Amino acid sequence: MIDEDRPARVLAGLREFYQTPPPVTSRRGAEAALALFHDVAATVPAYADFLREKGVDPAAIRTVEDFARVPLLDKDSYHRRHPLPRLCRHGRLDACDMVAVSSGSSGAPTVWPRSVLDERLVAARFEQVFRDAFHAGERTTLAVICFALGTWVGGMYTAACCRHLAAKGYPITVATPGNDIGEILRVVGELGPHFDQVVLLGYPPFVKNVVDAGLAQGVDWPARHVKMVLAGEVFSEQWRDLVGRRAGMTDPCHDSASLYGTADAGVLGTETPLSVRARRFLAGRPDAARELFGDSRLPTLVQYDPESRYFETRDGTLLFTGDNGVPLIRYHIADEGGVVPFDAMLEFCRAHGFDPAAGHGPGEAVPELPFVYVFGRSMFTVSFFGANVYPENVTVGLERADIGEKVTGKFVLRAEEDADRDRRLSVVVELAPGVRPDPALVPVIAASIRTELLRLNSEFAHYVPPEHQTPAVELRETGDPEYFPPGVKHRYTRPA
Repeated sequence: MIDEDRPARVLAGLREFYQTPPPVTSRRGAEAALALFHDVAATVPAYADFLREKGVDPAAIRTVEDFARVPLLDKDSYHRRHPLPRLCRHGRLDACDMVAVSSGSSGAPTVWPRSVLDERLVAARFEQVFRDAFHAGERTTLAVICFALGTWVGGMYTAACCRHLAAKGYPITVATPGNDIGEILRVVGELGPHFDQVVLLGYPPFVKNVVDAGLAQGVDWPARHVKMVLAGEVFSEQWRDLVGRRAGMTDPCHDSASLYGTADAGVLGTETPLSVRARRFLAGRPDAARELFGDSRLPTLVQYDPESRYFETRDGTLLFTGDNGVPLIRYHIADEGGVVPFDAMLEFCRAHGFDPAAGHGPGEAVPELPFVYVFGRSMFTVSFFGANVYPENVTVGLERADIGEKVTGKFVLRAEEDADRDRRLSVVVELAPGVRPDPALVPVIAASIRTELLRLNSEFAHYVPPEHQTPAVELRETGDPEYFPPGVKHRYTRPA
């Protein structure tokens, strides 16, 4: 039966989005999360069941302090225990007009319904990037979607949000070649000259492959004034510099932006010129980064709007509350990370001799929004002699100038036993297109990875005996079907 009230709701919601710029400050995140809790408790059947099972009376949750005691949700205890319609408001799956599917990186793929109104909240995050970093309000922009198209969240959702920006008045045109490098280069070559700038939106290793393939075919990237929107994994500042040089980008703080996103709720936070400036400072000061983040790894560092996505922490992992087709209250996504208030971040950097806000140009707004940092998920680490070895540490070892030209940046990390049952750290590395395995390159890569592990990972330096610190490196050609099959989301660790 037709929902006759839906057009009015959609028009009102879209009108609000199209007439309102994204906020540069927000102070009422906790209150917004509390209000959403009461709405969801009253309208979502599965959440009402969940609260009854946990013995929680919604009427008793009156304050922010009460809200902090509400039981957590996760996929196993909530999403997978209830029929999909009961996870939606009023038990109506048909109130959502589209579904996204998770990548399945932690198990079976999960379906997440959403409506066009849910896209507003995520489109506001894209607007923050396009407006503040890329100045897309003053420049004609070709947005090239390089994420896989289909039911996965990246491609279709990103295209929809970019089209909302175009409808809002930004001079943006969207092209959707998906993860087909040949088609991407055709689109850039044919349409790019008609625009002031070209934005490539995709998964970092894949975007690097696009840039490298374009160089091999003679694409003049600097003439296209390339920008990048990246999501899906943590990358280093060395990676940003390497890919930026190849693409002709000249301003690291304004030319690329990483998104912290998930199929569960879309984009949760975005890099801003301010957060990139702070992260680049911390990348050069591992001691300060370890003091701030409590870890030797350099996380993704983004700013977020707490009235749209409200973050909390529990035992070094992140929780968020946000509205979607499936509203999520204190949802435990299992990402390792934490939250840093805006003032605290600036004070910390200034105490270490750097002011990230000082680099803003005249008239450039400083977004007074809190920061969230994200390492990724602990299931993707490898334990070696009692030390946690993280893919992020290995990545930096592959980004040295003489190595980065010859590899794609993808690898598989394992701790394994040899024939004598001795433990060794194994790294299988994907070579760049057209590069053949060269035995002389193996010790160069192994030494570079060892150097970065010792520099960045204090556990590795102290726990692993020196004779076991150099990894065993194996080289595989691009698209190797065993380790790097095309078209599949890459996993950087694998059981031995």
